[in-house]
Amino acid sequence: MNYRGFFPFALYLCPVFWLSCGYHVAGSGTSAILPTSIKTIAVPAFSNVTVRYKLTSYMSEAITREFITRTRYRVVSDPKEADAVLSGSVLSYNSYPTAVDQKTGRPSAIQAIVTMQVTLRDRATGAVLFERPRFEARQYYEIAVDPKAYFDESDAALDRLSREVARSVVSAILENF
Repeated sequence: MNYRGFFPFALYLCPVFWLSCGYHVAGSGTSAILPTSIKTIAVPAFSNVTVRYKLTSYMSEAITREFITRTRYRVVSDPKEADAVLSGSVLSYNSYPTAVDQKTGRPSAIQAIVTMQVTLRDRATGAVLFERPRFEARQYYEIAVDPKAYFDESDAALDRLSREVARSVVSAILENF
């Protein structure tokens, strides 16, 4: 078989294959799992079964901001006005020392672990569009060892954690991961 005529022909086809390989920019929407009828999304406050104060408001606020900045969807507060409702529940919050000061024996770094459940439903049909029954996120933060310089970093760490959760949840919804 003569391959001399095939090789130049194959070089012309390579760009066609590259263009059709399925590569796309994240958030471009062609692979999104949401139906085109969804224009508005409600993100009510998440429920909280933990004792950690303000954790649920951090999560729902961060997810709302993420939807507004990254998507074309309008976010509303009233679920009755939305095409889809993103509900969630914080299932557990745990924090563990990850480093200890050798002089005082006090923790100098903490790891916070949050486990939550997130569900996006079509309000009209009740169909589940997205669900993560056990979504886990972690955040590390440091604690000042000197009691005079102590500043409670836990709220700032929870804010960072909620932004990380928001990016992950919105990306998963948009890209069907």
